[in-house]
Amino acid sequence: MNLFTELRSLVIAELEAMTAAGALPAGLDMSAVAVEPPRDPAHGDMATNAAMVLAKPAGKQPRAIAEDLAARLSGDPRIASAEVAGPGFLNLRLQPVVWQGLVKAILTTGTSYGSSAIGMGHKVNVEFVSANPTGPMHVGHVRGAVVGDALSNLLAFAGWDVTREYYINDGGAQVDVLARSAFERYREANGLEPEIREGLYPGDYLIPVGEALKEKYGTSLLDQPESVWLTDVRDFATARMMEMIREDLAALGVRMDVYSSEKALYGTGEIEAAIDTLRGMDLIYEGVLEPPKGKTPEDWEPREQTLFRSTAHGDDVDRPVKKSDGSWTYFAPDIAYHYNKVRRGFDQLIDIFGADHGGYVKRMKAAVSALSGGRVPLDIKLIQLVKLYKNGEPFKMSKRAGTFVTLRDVVEEVGADVTRFVMLTRKNDMALDFDFDKVLEQSKDNPVFYVQYANARINSVLRKAREAGVAVDDATLSAANLALLAHPAELALIAKLAEWPRLVEIAARGNEPHRVAFYLYELASDLHGLWNRGNDEPGLRFIQDDPAVSQAKIALARAAGVVICAGLAILGVTPVEEMR
Repeated sequence: MNLFTELRSLVIAELEAMTAAGALPAGLDMSAVAVEPPRDPAHGDMATNAAMVLAKPAGKQPRAIAEDLAARLSGDPRIASAEVAGPGFLNLRLQPVVWQGLVKAILTTGTSYGSSAIGMGHKVNVEFVSANPTGPMHVGHVRGAVVGDALSNLLAFAGWDVTREYYINDGGAQVDVLARSAFERYREANGLEPEIREGLYPGDYLIPVGEALKEKYGTSLLDQPESVWLTDVRDFATARMMEMIREDLAALGVRMDVYSSEKALYGTGEIEAAIDTLRGMDLIYEGVLEPPKGKTPEDWEPREQTLFRSTAHGDDVDRPVKKSDGSWTYFAPDIAYHYNKVRRGFDQLIDIFGADHGGYVKRMKAAVSALSGGRVPLDIKLIQLVKLYKNGEPFKMSKRAGTFVTLRDVVEEVGADVTRFVMLTRKNDMALDFDFDKVLEQSKDNPVFYVQYANARINSVLRKAREAGVAVDDATLSAANLALLAHPAELALIAKLAEWPRLVEIAARGNEPHRVAFYLYELASDLHGLWNRGNDEPGLRFIQDDPAVSQAKIALARAAGVVICAGLAILGVTPVEEMR
């Protein structure tokens, strides 16, 4: 039940009636007509821009259209008043029975209230995390993992068929470095002094890998040249790192549907097929690039390369896919990987990248546009850095130095639920401060606590009501006399609940799961506000002497709890029923 959609349908119907009556010309495009919350709640419950967006194409003054539309809307039993404001905005107030009916609808529908079919079952691939398999996940990966998983939940809630995918970057030089690093730990396991030279991974997390290599190979590799052991040790160490990464993701509550390997693209013809497909579109050619920005002709050596004509699909410059020595660039397997996703039949692709991949966005979008014939959109979300603080001091990390803060460190310190919620308290393209002390504070300034406390308060009301012998199951509450919910503060809370389905659709269309966290904080604030008003106005308390009145008011609290739980489920956070 989406009240905003219902009221927009009413507005469109009345505009069509005005057209049929000759008050508006035929053929008007009404797609821009919206019904939304007013900027100032004092102006009404909802507002429509219909007159403003139709005035120019209709050749009429917006206020004249608004006044005609207001008169027509006022005849609908759901509308208490329709008032024209300013040059032609139309503010609507709804009858209390509409809000009261929404409480019943929420209790009847449960946590699927707010779900949508706007995705129409379209297949969307969300690729996220995709960390190099060279060690445990660090806090820099946490935010991308949370954003990707919450976005996947959100899209599924809004009607998309979602596939969560992890792209294993196991085809580059970094896995050879991993193999050499693991080999030193293998030497250590055999009683030799490891040579952790510059450029190797020094972290202790490779010690168990070295011990496992000893268990498998004994001492047989010790005197062998690198050419003998590199491939086997690389594959072994990569597999162990991926086991660790899977465990890290599970600790955060993230489970992937698909793991794809970059290495699997080499030697299989996949890269060649993707490049040949682009070549067949006359998008691959041999050429020489201009010097990059900041380079002068004197310090730039022009050389002929195999280039992708990415400028034909919106990029700033064409991009190399093969180096002058004949080897593939990093971009080539990425093209092949995305071509693979296009051929798997996805209708939409979403990549969650670190902020350092900003220069990759246009070229990747160009490749997908070309390979899909413009059919498959690619949205790339860049995740800004997370700055860690503890005891008022910044935490530093350095993956190569082995002193980084791992994902597991964060989860074990504050828990997966707190970690996930906090990571969504800023939009993905904004830097985020994660203070270990503040995220555990029990105050309004801590959004995790504030939302969880709201749900705990609702559950405490339900427990107290049961102890007093008041039936508070959803079936009983939905059948309560909800006309008793008439106070403006109660109706305002219901109005906030009415925004949930609209918020879900807006967040899903924009691929913005942080909007859910923001909404939950606002809803919790309204719930706490009503609770606190009950301290001064006994008539607003959820439990009253009259069981019928109690059930009506508890129905409102329970409806708020349903929406909070639905929102937390999208964020991947477990609702708290009792605060200790």
